Amino acid sequence: MNELVPIALGAAERAVQHLDPEIWAKVNRHLVRKAIAEFAHERLIEPRLVENEGEWARYALDNGDPNFEYGFRARRLSLDHWLIDEDSLEKRVVGLAAPIEAADFILEFQDALGIKDGMAPIYLEEISSTLYGAAFKEAKDWLSAEELTRADYQAVESAMSEGHPTFVANNGRIGFDASDYRAYTPEAGSVVRLVWLAVAKACATFTSLSTLDYRSLMAAELGPETLRAFEARLRALALDPADYLYLPAHPWQWFNKLAVTFAADVATRKIVCLGQSEDRYLPQQSIRTFFNVSRPDRHYVKTAISVLNMGFMRGLSPKYMVATPAINEWLWDLVAGDPFFRSKNFSILREVAAIGYRYSVYDEGLRQDSAYKKMLAALWRESPMSRLKTGERLMTMASLLHVDPDGDALLPALIAASGLEPDEWLRRYLDAYLAPLVHAFYAHDLAFMPHGENLIMVLKDNAPVGMLMKDIGEEIGVLNATKRPPKEIERIDFRVREDAKLNCIFTDVFDCFFRYLSATLVEHCGFADNRFWRLVAECVQGYLDAHPGHAEKAKVHDLFAETFIRNCLNRLQLNDNQQMLDLLDPEKSLQFVGTLDNPLAAFAKR
Repeated sequence: MNELVPIALGAAERAVQHLDPEIWAKVNRHLVRKAIAEFAHERLIEPRLVENEGEWARYALDNGDPNFEYGFRARRLSLDHWLIDEDSLEKRVVGLAAPIEAADFILEFQDALGIKDGMAPIYLEEISSTLYGAAFKEAKDWLSAEELTRADYQAVESAMSEGHPTFVANNGRIGFDASDYRAYTPEAGSVVRLVWLAVAKACATFTSLSTLDYRSLMAAELGPETLRAFEARLRALALDPADYLYLPAHPWQWFNKLAVTFAADVATRKIVCLGQSEDRYLPQQSIRTFFNVSRPDRHYVKTAISVLNMGFMRGLSPKYMVATPAINEWLWDLVAGDPFFRSKNFSILREVAAIGYRYSVYDEGLRQDSAYKKMLAALWRESPMSRLKTGERLMTMASLLHVDPDGDALLPALIAASGLEPDEWLRRYLDAYLAPLVHAFYAHDLAFMPHGENLIMVLKDNAPVGMLMKDIGEEIGVLNATKRPPKEIERIDFRVREDAKLNCIFTDVFDCFFRYLSATLVEHCGFADNRFWRLVAECVQGYLDAHPGHAEKAKVHDLFAETFIRNCLNRLQLNDNQQMLDLLDPEKSLQFVGTLDNPLAAFAKR
C-alpha cells in the first residue's frame, strides 16, 4: 500500500486552508441565524408564526417571493430577543432543501434591509470577511470553555469568536488581505512588532497626564539602548533628534498607507522610519490596540489603522488625541475620588499619553473631515497587570457571551468553576458591573460605552470582584450635566434629548449586552429569562434604596419605566457602512424604531 505523504503548504494555500465545505456551511448557518434574530429585533424583517410549540414556536420567513422560504424554531425572550434553534434552520426553494448562504440571504432581503445598491458590494464583502474569520476560528486549535476558565488573560482574549453581539457584519476588516489576517487579527494570535517612526515636532503634538512627560514615557517604553539606537539613526541622516518625537505605528499602516500616502513627508525627512520594536505585542479584540507580551508591565499601544470595520475606518484623529490624556485625568480624579466606585473595585485604565501627526496635504488641504486626516496617531494606555492583587486574574467581559466550537458556553463553566450558585455569581457580577454604571449616571450624569470588549473583569476564584473600564477618550460622555466638564475637554459634554438620556443604560447595557447574556443563560444553563431580569432589578433597586438623594432624578429617568426606545445599530451600519455615526453629534445619526418593553418594569416598586 502506498503511504500518503503530507504535502507542505505554501503561503498561498495556507491563506485558505481553513475554508472547507463543512466549516463553510456551519459558519453560514450560524451567521444567518444571527441575521434573522437581529434584523427581526430591529423590525427590518417579520418572521411569520406558523405553529406554537409550548415555549417555542415555529416560524417562516420570505421576501414575498413564493419560490423560497426560511423556516426555524425560536423562543421569544425579553427585549424582543429571538433565540433561534440553529439546528432547526432550513431554507427551501420550490419546496426543496437548499444551502443556507449568508450572502444570498442579504441579497434576498436587500430591499427590506434598505441597503442601497452603491453600498451593497461593500456590505457583502464585510459579510464574506466575517465568514472567513468565523471559519478560521472554527478550524484553529481552540481552547474549550472549561479550559478557558483556567487560561491566562491573553489566551482568553485571542479565543473570542463572536465579535460584537449586535452587528451582523462585525468582522469586516476591509483592507486586510489573507496574510494580513493571520498576522494582525487577535484570533490568529500572532505576535507583532510595531514600526517606530520619528516625526517632526513641527507637524506633531504630544500630550500626556500632568504627572507624566515625554522623556519619562519613552524611557519606560523603549529603554536606554533603543533610545540610543534611534538617536544614532537620526544623526546618521544628519538630523537632530531634538527636532523629533517618536511615534509607534501599526505595521500594516506603515506598509499599506504611510510609506506611500505620506511619501512626501518621508522624502523630506519629516517622517523617518526607525525600524520595528524589540518588544512583541498581541493584537486585542479592537484590532488596532496591542498588549505588550514581552513586557506586560508596559503600556498598551493603540494605533491608527485605515481598515474599515463595523461602520468606521479605524483611524485615530490627531485632533482628538490632544485632549485624550486630559479627559482621562479628569475622569480618573472623579472615579478615584468617589467612595462608591472604590467600594465596588471599579476603576479605569487611563490613556496616559497621545501623539498625533498632521500631514499638511490632508490636514490643511481638505475642507471636510476625512479618514485621511486620521492616518497617523497613537496613544498609550495603562496595563492592567499592576492592578492585580494576590489570587486575582483578568478576563474580557466579552467572554461571558463566548461559545466554543463544540457549542459549550464559557459563562456556565465559569459559574461551575467558582463553586457558587448561579444567582450568587450573577449578583456579584451585577454588583461589579451594573451598579457602578447606575451610579455614574445618577451621581455624575456620566455615560460610558460599556460593551463587553471595553470591560476587563477582575476575577478571584472565577467570580467577579471588580471591573476595569477602558477606551475612555473616544467613548465617554457627560449628558446634560449642570456641572459641566472643563473647557479643554468640552468634547465629552453632550446635550441630548432628555427622553434619550437613559439610552446609555437601556441600549448599551440592557439591549446590547444583557439581552445576549440572558439568552446565554437560558440556552446553556436552563436559567429562566425572568429570573435574570429579577436579579438586574434587585441590583438597580438596591442602589436606589441606598441612595435616596437620587430619588427625584430616578423618577424622571426611570430604569423601571414600562418601555424604552428601540435603538437599532444594524440599521446604522446598513444606512452607511463607512461612517455610521457623526462622532461630533452621534444622536442625530441614531435609528429609533418604536419601543421595547422594559423587563424591569414588572419588578418596579410602585
